Amino acid sequence: MAKRFAEHNGLNLTKTNNDVLAEWEKNDIFHKSIDEREGCQQFIFFEGPPSANGHPGIHHVLARSIKDTFNRYKTMKGFQVHRKAGWDTHGLPVELGVEKELSITKKDIDNKASDKYISTEDYNKKCRENVMMFTAEWRELTEKMGYFVDLDHPYITYDNKYIETLWWLLKQLYGKGLLYKGYTIQPYSPAAGTGLSSHELNQPGCYRDVKDTTVTAQFLIKDPKAEWTKHGKPYFIAWTTTPWTLASNVALCVGPKIDYVAIETYNLYDGEPMTLVMAESRISAYLNPEQEVKEGELGAFDKENKICPWRIVDRMKGADLEGLHYMQLMPWVKPCEKIGDFSAKFVNDYAEKHADKVFTSEDGRDRFVEMDSEAFRVILGDYVTTEDGTGIVHIAPTFGADDAKVALDAKIPALYLINKKGETRPMVDLQGKYYVEDELDANFVQVCLNKEAYGKHAGDYVKNSYDPKFNPDGVWDKKASEKAEDLNVIICMEMKQDGTAFKIEKHVHNYPHCWRTDKPILYYPLDSWFINDTAKKERMVELNKTIRWQPESTGTGRFGNWLENLNDWNLSRSRFWGTPLPIWRDEKRNAKCIGSLEELYNEIEKSVAAGVMSSNPLKDNGFIVGDYSKENYDKVDLHRPYVDNIILVNEEGEPMKRESDLIDVWFDSGSMPYAQLHYPFEGEIAKDGLKNTGKSETEYRRELVTSTYDGTPVPPAFYPADFINEGVDQTRGWFFTLHAISTMVFNQVAFKNVISSGLVLDAKGNKMSKHVGNVTNPFDMIDKYGTDPVRFYMMTNSEPWDNLKFDPNGVDEIRRKFFGTLYNTYSFFALYANVDDFDPTAPQVELTKRPEIDRWIISKVNSLINGVETELENYDPTRAGRLIDAFVNDDLSNWYVRLNRKRFWGKEMSEDKLSAYQTLYTCLMTVAKLLAPFTPFYADELYHDLGGELTSVHLDKFPVANKAAVDADLEIRMGMAQKITSMTLALRRKVNIKVRQPLAQIMVPAIDENQKQHIEAVADLIKTEVNVKDLKFIEGQGILVKKVKCNFRVMGKKFGKLMKAVAANMDALDQKQIALLETSGSRTFDVEGQTVTVDVTDVDIISEDIPGWLVSNEGNITVALEVELTEELKMEGMARELINRIQNLRKENGLEITDRIMVTVAPHDETNAAIKSFGEMIKSQVLANDIMIADNDGTETEFDEFKLNITVEKS
Repeated sequence: MAKRFAEHNGLNLTKTNNDVLAEWEKNDIFHKSIDEREGCQQFIFFEGPPSANGHPGIHHVLARSIKDTFNRYKTMKGFQVHRKAGWDTHGLPVELGVEKELSITKKDIDNKASDKYISTEDYNKKCRENVMMFTAEWRELTEKMGYFVDLDHPYITYDNKYIETLWWLLKQLYGKGLLYKGYTIQPYSPAAGTGLSSHELNQPGCYRDVKDTTVTAQFLIKDPKAEWTKHGKPYFIAWTTTPWTLASNVALCVGPKIDYVAIETYNLYDGEPMTLVMAESRISAYLNPEQEVKEGELGAFDKENKICPWRIVDRMKGADLEGLHYMQLMPWVKPCEKIGDFSAKFVNDYAEKHADKVFTSEDGRDRFVEMDSEAFRVILGDYVTTEDGTGIVHIAPTFGADDAKVALDAKIPALYLINKKGETRPMVDLQGKYYVEDELDANFVQVCLNKEAYGKHAGDYVKNSYDPKFNPDGVWDKKASEKAEDLNVIICMEMKQDGTAFKIEKHVHNYPHCWRTDKPILYYPLDSWFINDTAKKERMVELNKTIRWQPESTGTGRFGNWLENLNDWNLSRSRFWGTPLPIWRDEKRNAKCIGSLEELYNEIEKSVAAGVMSSNPLKDNGFIVGDYSKENYDKVDLHRPYVDNIILVNEEGEPMKRESDLIDVWFDSGSMPYAQLHYPFEGEIAKDGLKNTGKSETEYRRELVTSTYDGTPVPPAFYPADFINEGVDQTRGWFFTLHAISTMVFNQVAFKNVISSGLVLDAKGNKMSKHVGNVTNPFDMIDKYGTDPVRFYMMTNSEPWDNLKFDPNGVDEIRRKFFGTLYNTYSFFALYANVDDFDPTAPQVELTKRPEIDRWIISKVNSLINGVETELENYDPTRAGRLIDAFVNDDLSNWYVRLNRKRFWGKEMSEDKLSAYQTLYTCLMTVAKLLAPFTPFYADELYHDLGGELTSVHLDKFPVANKAAVDADLEIRMGMAQKITSMTLALRRKVNIKVRQPLAQIMVPAIDENQKQHIEAVADLIKTEVNVKDLKFIEGQGILVKKVKCNFRVMGKKFGKLMKAVAANMDALDQKQIALLETSGSRTFDVEGQTVTVDVTDVDIISEDIPGWLVSNEGNITVALEVELTEELKMEGMARELINRIQNLRKENGLEITDRIMVTVAPHDETNAAIKSFGEMIKSQVLANDIMIADNDGTETEFDEFKLNITVEKS
């Protein structure tokens, strides 16, 4: 006959994983969990798309465990939860991977002059192939870890339908005036060959400390005050960390309210007399204060003895320096600006007055004006500080957004070069090197270029990391590039030789790096398309306040601050594999933004009619407008180069070419709520929104598709998301783009609840890295321990938003302590339940008729249901999981089962025994259901082992608490018994006194009558558990002495400078004041004229031991244990040791529980005395008819300090 409850041969969670997974697949549990909830309220979940060309890591297990937990929980709560997987398939990670594999760089793509030429078509084909390289690995991890998500019908960002939705969204932004083209200073990655958005630049780890050669440069003043000319030449001095930008300097900026001084001194290298101008507060950074001369002669310069005397000869405010001129530091190029409708007014005005300085580009298309006379002067800027440098800032508008703004405001021209296309460019090209003369406009070269001076460094790379010779086969040789002398050093040495360097030094500073190449970025003027998200900043901030963030600090801090300091979104990317920007422009800069394939089809037809295109490629390929089938959309490709070959026409029939840009890959992922549905072309429209339009679905959908609707478009149904979760690095990535697009297009949030997960570090707290060799392979962990311990460990070890120090030993501990305990508890139940043929469907013993211990654990398990549900509704899986852990270990196993084992041993199924079975069964089945969202495999096995009614626990309902069964007062009483027992046993361990050794008493100073009554109610239980003869209450603190210890780490932040005085006050508290602090929870007093409040949680209250006693304090409970042993107590302790040894011998001899025995114990003073005094107790406990003291040949038995023989025989 089969056993009702399965019995296992040990805990094997890896086998459980495989067995349960096979059952899920066999019974299609995932789809059933969705299909069986058809018609129920939906819980909306968005899956952030992982990059399909990368390996899954252990951090993905954390994120997916969290997401799966809430989706399973909501499913069990009766919601229908659709879970569509997705793949992020565009962007730099894919392209750089392909370039590395093919040993090419960006300059080889679509460049027939290159030896490594590859066409855009072939390159993108390779990207499409490579990007899905690791999908099988992702599927394996997803299935092994039990993540229920639809991988069979994922959204893929390179799919034509997906791209069409992106085009539609961009069309909406364009129509709202939120999409514009600008020429601005932007972060640019020469290594990746593209500009970067501000959210990419703010990914974790992008800003790094670098050690650069810096220089404080001397700028010769052309129109100095007379006081500045009496000692050598007068100079402004300015510091820079990028000496290679000095050739592009056009202005110096000072703070209008900063105090500046003129100082007579000497050049620190050649000793030349000079008068320098700098901020007074920065003198000590350059000159020795002890060498200041206040009276008499200045004295001589002595380089060998490091003597450089100096004196102040003039003082002024920064505003007094405005307008002063200086000589160009490096006269390589004269400043010039483009003339035209889009130029600054001061540029056009200057050109009109100085026609002799106007020149035309060699192709005759554009006009420029040389503006050398308007540059090289001092301007004002409120942002100038004196934290470092000289208080004078070197301004190079072509390499910094702040520089560009302050120069433009002061009507200072920038120092541009003009290339062969007539385009203005900074001195450094997109590869990070100075342009060579052959790349420049001939007329510009003639008017503005000093060929000899410029040619000295033409073609040089400004950073070694950009130089091809340090990137063989596209792989950066970081060590070689850092070891070699770079251009900064060379320029500084040349300046030193020329006498224009005042100080050269190495300096560590924080500098942004490309998030994908790990190389430094440049700030570079680029033509880019921007989303004007700053226009919607206030609305974004307002909506963000309605989102529940876990942790809240991320929403108000990291994310909130990001929104408050928002910059316009740089959408353009100068790459090949990605979503093409759907904007076509003519030579007059008129533009068309295409929002659908239908619109593109119709616009191509116009182009064909105008004779610009010979045919319509969409029509040629058989594409049918309005047919949204996969087969139809597979007939076209919306990537480069195909869309680049499409030429549209303007109203006059003139050609319009597509802007060559791709769009930021973050826009791809931020569009997934709509693009995964192919909205608005497909997908259900929100019913309430549609109803408010007063139109039919067909009519309104047509307006959406053609972008002819009024007002704000209606979003899709089942939107926004109820929940999303990704890592903290997505705060300025996916989280931001979801929020921004949703706000700008639909004027509402994209998600209601979000968990921002922290980093997963190694056990020592270091970031995991392949280079360091500390990466944890998720497959190894799952294969070794099983999925459930890995999931449960990662979610309960620390809050998801805190950084997790991943330690495999911690996973093993969870396996042993939590799952081992739960397994043992179930095994105990199954063993006896099968013997007694317990039927869980039998009528239940009424709760009122059950013993108090049963009512307590039933109350606790119902409180557990409430607690877990509360924490999960608050999106805190850690606290929810820890509640389950504590219940299983502390309440169910260590307390209830341990105290009630004997109830399961009786032969008859009494009401008491049935109550014990039903109580334990209820607890185990409840735990199985509560655990199901967290540890899906073992929970399902436990559910089936207990005889669960459905095919899977994941198709069952989440437990509902029985409010009537909750007895808060009983839980408090039993909780005190558990706590006092735990504290007392800890005191025993402190002095190594075994529990079998009885002790005289414990004393408890109850803080109030209520606590005293609670403890009295469980006093007998406590005495039994800790093996003491008596439990006494003492008034107040009695003989106990307590003291307060301040937690300086916590209180220091709270009280600051007052901490010392606060600590003194707390140290001086007497026993009554300490008792009052414990009962009231806080203490308020005045310190140095300020009122402060110290909470009881700010301090540790320590009870001092007294002779013969040990004292423990935890919260508001104090226990004193008497540890002195009388002879009688010692004898009773020995008697209990004897009982233990005899019971063990009974088992070893194979005796039945009910067998009566005869015992013979070899003589020994201690055991003789114990048998004499407690012989009857011993016989009763071991079922002995008699105990004799005599020599025997029985089993040698070990006690603490001696050994003796004991014979046990059946009577």
